[in-house]
Amino acid sequence: MSRAGKSSKGGAKKAARNQLQLPEVLDLRAAAPLAQTFLARRGAELSVDASSVRRVGAQCLQVLVAAAATWKADGVCLRLEKPTEEFLEGSRLLGIHLDREIA
Repeated sequence: MSRAGKSSKGGAKKAARNQLQLPEVLDLRAAAPLAQTFLARRGAELSVDASSVRRVGAQCLQVLVAAAATWKADGVCLRLEKPTEEFLEGSRLLGIHLDREIA
């Protein structure tokens, strides 16, 4: 394999590591694994894809808010991408506006 081939393959892996796909249901059972995922990715820019979320609970929103605060304190970019209307509405009902808090 050429050196260029190795480089592009590594780039694809790096891009995949820098994106987190949220599950369809963010309930109590999803909170601890979500927190562990954020801890494992701390220190690197991260794009959080919320395009599959259909239901969101307070515990997972708390994890997301804590992650946003941590990334901000670390001076690292954390982006929320493609949030569903259900995700945004669920967060607004709890008084959390993640669409504004995660840049």
